[in-house]
This record gives sequence, structure tokens and C-alpha cells, in this order.
Amino acid sequence: MRITSKGQVTIPVDLREKAGLLPNTEIEFALRGGTVILRKAGKTRRRGKRLLQTMRRKAATRLTTDQIMTLTRGD
Repeated sequence: MRITSKGQVTIPVDLREKAGLLPNTEIEFALRGGTVILRKAGKTRRRGKRLLQTMRRKAATRLTTDQIMTLTRGD
């Protein structure tokens, strides 16, 4: 298996299934010594929690309704 020039690699189907890595699963990487670890991201990385964190940070700036709607609709 090789890493592409863009840093991409294909995870074999049997490993994805065993690990429960479905399409759109959030993942994270960790480095332990010289080994790279791939694992599912913690639950705090979910879109809803990220949205709430963003809205709380921006609440001090008094968001308009349009700005809130833009945040809730995503990128």
C-alpha cells in the first residue's frame, strides 16, 4: 500500500468494517513513537456539538438571525 502525493491512503474494506468506519465517520490521528494511530474521533467532534461551541463563542458578538441561520446550515 502506498500514500498518494496528496497524502491519501485506502483503508481495506475488511479493516473499515471491523473498525466500524462508515462513510462520513470522523476520525483522528495520533502519533505514538514511530507509529501512526487512526481511530474514530471522540463524540465532541460531532457537528451539533461543534455548532453549539461556535455559537457560544460568537454569542458575545450578538449574532443576527441571518448569521445564526448560516451557522446552522453549515458550510
